[in-house]
Amino acid sequence: MNGLDGLFAPRGVAVIGASRNPAKLGAVMARSLSTYDGPLALVNSRDSALHGSVAEAVDFFGAPIDLAVVCVPAPASAAAVTEAAKAGATAALVCAGGFAEAGHPEYQEALAEVVDRYGIRLLGPNTSGFLVPSLKLTASFVPSAAEVPAGGVAVVAASGGVNHAVSFLLAEAGYGVSVAVGLGNSADLDASDVLEYLLDDRRTTAVALHIESVANGPRLAQAVARLSAVKPVVALVVGRNDVGEFAQSHTGALATSWRTTRGVLRQAGAVLVDDERQLVDAVGALSLTRLAPASDPGVGVVTAQAGPGLLLLDRLRGSEVRVPALSPATQQRLGELLPPMTYQANPVDTGRPGPGFGEVVSVVGDDSAVDLVAVYALSEPDSLDLVSELSRLDGGSPTVVGVGGSSVDVGVVRSGLHERGFAVGTSPGALAHAVRALVDDARLAHRRGVADESLPSLEVPAGPWDEDQAKAVLEALGIRTPARVACESAEEAYAALDRLGGPVAVKILDAAVLHKTEIGGVHLGIRTRAELTGALEQLERAGVAGSLRPRRVLVEAMAPSGVDLIVGARRDPVFGPVVLVGLGGTTAEAFADVAVRAAPLSMAEAESMPDELLGRALLDGWRGGPVLNRSELARVVRALGAVLLAAPSVDEIEINPLRLTRDGLVALDAVITGKEQ
Repeated sequence: MNGLDGLFAPRGVAVIGASRNPAKLGAVMARSLSTYDGPLALVNSRDSALHGSVAEAVDFFGAPIDLAVVCVPAPASAAAVTEAAKAGATAALVCAGGFAEAGHPEYQEALAEVVDRYGIRLLGPNTSGFLVPSLKLTASFVPSAAEVPAGGVAVVAASGGVNHAVSFLLAEAGYGVSVAVGLGNSADLDASDVLEYLLDDRRTTAVALHIESVANGPRLAQAVARLSAVKPVVALVVGRNDVGEFAQSHTGALATSWRTTRGVLRQAGAVLVDDERQLVDAVGALSLTRLAPASDPGVGVVTAQAGPGLLLLDRLRGSEVRVPALSPATQQRLGELLPPMTYQANPVDTGRPGPGFGEVVSVVGDDSAVDLVAVYALSEPDSLDLVSELSRLDGGSPTVVGVGGSSVDVGVVRSGLHERGFAVGTSPGALAHAVRALVDDARLAHRRGVADESLPSLEVPAGPWDEDQAKAVLEALGIRTPARVACESAEEAYAALDRLGGPVAVKILDAAVLHKTEIGGVHLGIRTRAELTGALEQLERAGVAGSLRPRRVLVEAMAPSGVDLIVGARRDPVFGPVVLVGLGGTTAEAFADVAVRAAPLSMAEAESMPDELLGRALLDGWRGGPVLNRSELARVVRALGAVLLAAPSVDEIEINPLRLTRDGLVALDAVITGKEQ
């Protein structure tokens, strides 16, 4: 048996704590499981009409009981699981609450001890359960979950409530479920365990993943990466507004758990969504259709009504989905099929649809610039048999469909199209979500296949590190910094000004100062000895106020104007070394406009990070400004990640700002923090 077959494909099930009182959890669970085809034992040692123990039930049925569904209070749960394990059960579902979430970690620790001792796998506690519709296995205290049909989508949710909510939404959208799991407190099984099981589950074609918190980040990322290579994964991460405790530096403050989790899951190959509706639209489409890997897939849009087509086009372009102009040959062929007043360059507006609609879709799908066709039509049975028309498609690009109309008509059309393998949404927005997910998945798959450069190697000197020493590390990595002189006295500072020429920046040079500007420790645009004298006096006063009494200063050539970025790497408590890219200075903090990934990362992954920034237009020559070389930035990002991988003593390294100039990137400030060796 597979490691979790005892849970998701058991040979027999026992309900421990079963009851004949219909209001009790044991009775509710027994009703939910009544459709299960295998042996179902109702166990309660205090009711002579039921089995007294799991062992007694095994003897009665003459067959193994793999799954124990435990419906007793928290204090008694560990003993119940122990009893089941001794009787040969390989899996247990503990539904009750009252464990760590309620201030009683000792009950949860007792369950973990049983798992360690007997090797039984345990789902929960504090969960509403799971369902496997194809086996009529509804191990849930929500009996109506039995109405969710079988299909290709697996749901892996942190919350039992979200598990059921998403499963019902999938059923409402016409998609079925292979396995749907609410993890609860995860005393044993977590999302990674279930994702690893789904890798070989033939029933599952796509996975909806709901994340609230992560205990082992690298393991989750590895599980998602392995699974997404063969089956699409769509992730909804909760916690956008939970920023947690700010670390000392900008990088720590910006790389919140929500951003980091999303960034790492995307890096692992998961398509990201923002809410449960998008989750259903995306995973439903991906359960039926998956595009070939492509760096930037083109989408052909065919609409039977212009208004909904414009809504769809607007959403696609807002999501940076490419809708390319069709070739002249394609437009000529469309001109032969459509009335002359319709728009035919892409989107293709058919006017009021009729016979031949499928041929229009086929022509668009055959265009060399199109990798996916998105079709929207209102259901008009008297003028268009959409199922029949689309059934005639032969080859060409994959097609996804949006259908509007009365719920009865839409249900009939959707069912017919699903049977023929078409993903279907019931609004332009739902269709846009599906298209974006298919395109994102293809882009992520393409990124996995791009050849990579080797990481830079280096030895990091012992800390603590002041700015001069931090910039020496950057230079060893091939990152450009302004010309500078570290000065031990005023005389050396005057000599540095003479050597560098004005204008220069003059800064306190002390490893203990992470944010020099906040204490008046930076003076810019110094051109003369008189200005330098004033700056040195103010730095001395700033140092005294901060109890620093600075003796050293850094005199550095001023950099040309440009666009400021922040690039950093830090040790995340969940995911380990992570890197961050965002707009620099206070902008990054005000808008949290950043992208986060785990280190090490590929060149392709690092090059993609600026695409996530709201202010990315500033990096592409905004109003005649400099244009970012993505490969140059990627090498900087990967190099900072390499520092953390090579030097366990370094906790964090940050460049803020990393200025984009017409001559490329230059690091204006650098901070390294960590342990002294």
